[in-house]
Amino acid sequence: MNEDNKNDNSNDKDSLKVTNDKVSAPNDMDVLSQYFKSAPSIREGRAIPPLENWRPEQVTDMDLTIKANGEWWHEGGHMTRQSLVSLFATILWKEENNGAVEYFLKTPVQKLRIQVEDAPLLINDVGIIEGQGKNWLEFTTSTGDVVRLDDEHPISLRAYTMKDSDDNSHSDKSKNKEDNKSTEISTQIRPYMMVRNGLEALVGRNAFYHLTEIGELTERDGETILTLQSGDNAYKLSMPLDS
Repeated sequence: MNEDNKNDNSNDKDSLKVTNDKVSAPNDMDVLSQYFKSAPSIREGRAIPPLENWRPEQVTDMDLTIKANGEWWHEGGHMTRQSLVSLFATILWKEENNGAVEYFLKTPVQKLRIQVEDAPLLINDVGIIEGQGKNWLEFTTSTGDVVRLDDEHPISLRAYTMKDSDDNSHSDKSKNKEDNKSTEISTQIRPYMMVRNGLEALVGRNAFYHLTEIGELTERDGETILTLQSGDNAYKLSMPLDS
């Protein structure tokens, strides 16, 4: 069991250091701790800071991976304190350089490069809300972002190749394998939604099933068309029948 599970009663405002069986990287966590302690708007309510205005010169690597299933792992340990993960998610940053995509936790003084297996955010809830006399589809991520389906926040479908490491890399089953190399096992068509600052969220399985109940399903030319009404606009997703 991770040490962060044992410290759930500690104040997240005062202590942001994650520990597990290994020793945490003090430089990484010290930088993040110092930033969050000096940002009252973040501590008192989940606000997204103006990341686009920051130009930190220092760039280092951090042993943190956002798994394809939305879990956050730091130095081989699962980060299970959701309040801490949600804080870290407020400073997620994406950059594209010469076709390569990189993700960071960004503060005014430093960028910490992290690894993201699929999408950095995960949508786990969707519902219909009323606003300005219209019905909107509203989506909520596991880390607290709330967005409506509109032209700035579209949903798209694309293929993702699942690997045995996506869900089982930390299970007893994988420990018994002769080697630790990832093996491709299947390709899925997954739904993604634009959230903020170029960051996408994977629409989780249960949330997508709910979408199929909310929307209208039709078949045409070997495809299933899901039509979603949000505001004044209808958004269509085309899915292969065998997806």
